[in-house]
Amino acid sequence: MPDYFHGYSVVGLVAVVGVLFVGAAFSAGRLLRPMVPTREKMLTYECGVDPVGEGWAHTQVRYYVYAFLYVVFAVDSVFLFPWATVFAAPGFGGITLAEMFVFLGFLAVGLLYAYKKGVLEWT
Repeated sequence: MPDYFHGYSVVGLVAVVGVLFVGAAFSAGRLLRPMVPTREKMLTYECGVDPVGEGWAHTQVRYYVYAFLYVVFAVDSVFLFPWATVFAAPGFGGITLAEMFVFLGFLAVGLLYAYKKGVLEWT
């Protein structure tokens, strides 16, 4: 039983050291940085251009759709590679294969939906 908790204590100690390190870095940055606030420094900065007009801008929604599709297929690859190593081990057979085909089926339906909506066409 002591070996069981030893693994958790190491993880906890590393987490505490990490939090302390980040806290020390932020504290050192706050103590060492020059603080001379002026009127110009307190203005909103937008890539060197003076902020004029409203804060709302028109954005193309299709870029978010491309990002969403990328995330979907990145998650697909994250699940496929470990599945391939587990499936190669003895004792895993038809059930594991069926589960992966169900997963791939959901992804295929999503890809077909995106294709039918015209999302995959770059215009």
